[in-house]
Amino acid sequence: MSYPNVDILYLNEQDMLKAGVDDVVGCTNCMEELLKTLDKGDYRMGGDNGNSHGCMISFPDQTPFPNMPVNGPDRRFMAMPAYVGGQTDMAGVKWYGSNVDNREKGLPRSILMVMLNDKETGAPLSLMSGNLLSAYRTAGIPGVGVKHLAPKNAKVLGIVGPGVINTIAIQTFASLVPTLDTLKIKGRGRASIDRCVSFISEKCPQFRNIVVCDTLEECVRDSDIISFATTMSMGVSIEDYPKVKTEWIKKGALFCLPGCADFEDELIINDAKLVVDNIKLYEAWAEEYPYPTFQTVFILGSKFMDMIHDGKLTKDRIQDLGAILNGKEPGRESDDQIILYSVGGMPVEDVAWGKRVYQSARRKGIGTKLNLWDKPELF
Repeated sequence: MSYPNVDILYLNEQDMLKAGVDDVVGCTNCMEELLKTLDKGDYRMGGDNGNSHGCMISFPDQTPFPNMPVNGPDRRFMAMPAYVGGQTDMAGVKWYGSNVDNREKGLPRSILMVMLNDKETGAPLSLMSGNLLSAYRTAGIPGVGVKHLAPKNAKVLGIVGPGVINTIAIQTFASLVPTLDTLKIKGRGRASIDRCVSFISEKCPQFRNIVVCDTLEECVRDSDIISFATTMSMGVSIEDYPKVKTEWIKKGALFCLPGCADFEDELIINDAKLVVDNIKLYEAWAEEYPYPTFQTVFILGSKFMDMIHDGKLTKDRIQDLGAILNGKEPGRESDDQIILYSVGGMPVEDVAWGKRVYQSARRKGIGTKLNLWDKPELF
């Protein structure tokens, strides 16, 4: 950047692909370094606590204003700012609008953009399409868990919710665990299942067996790694969350949980190893949403916080994956250990992977330069 001139590198979705946003191994490595940085505390997110997921605009069920949107499934706008230190050393924000009805218009449920900013001046460096960026970083964080916590020689991968996130997660896990050869899929609708199967058949030929499951039990039983990428609307009863019975779970199984899933209290309290991407995120959610937080934020780490509130669990039972990566905590401690890994998703991930893609685009001469000004009129 030169001063006072400010140029912005604009990257559309095709530019992002050319710059390598879909490099699942590279993204996982980036997320691994990020988690180590989070454990060291070299980051900031929103709010006074520096750990807020973001600032969300939601809408009322009814409004006297004719142009104001009303409440609906996933209908919201959200800004997710962050600064990441370490190797990233970048500030930025993800901004998105979301509405389930978009699908009827041939659009994704959420439409996302990411802005990267100079940490000193605040000047914009890059404006980039965020849908692929967000999807690949969301799969990359579970990917780090699989890389370090999966059982040895895992063969069977079960996924619940075969949408975009789990489809990319399958590709990520397959790249990290070459022994995987069987894929089990539990979905709600045939269309999403077919899209997932088509993508995986092309991208991951190592899966010799692909099984579409009729029940959650069928998907969980005998699976070595299980990923939930299911969503629930805020306010839906916990009783309606997908519930995994302990008797279904194979010894040594790893659950990656960026989506909604519930487990029996006894498993959480006494038997499973509990891992999160960043416990401070869940503490921030517990501050921002009333108890029981798991009723509103369906990510399993929020249930851990509720159980601490109830005196059923102590905080020292929960381990940050970053602390494991930095050698402060043990990883998998036995072949039979069941691990529940909660993934909340954070804007630091968008900034970290966005910085890498931005650097790649600049090296390769990809994108469109937009001039903000040659010299500011007001300063």
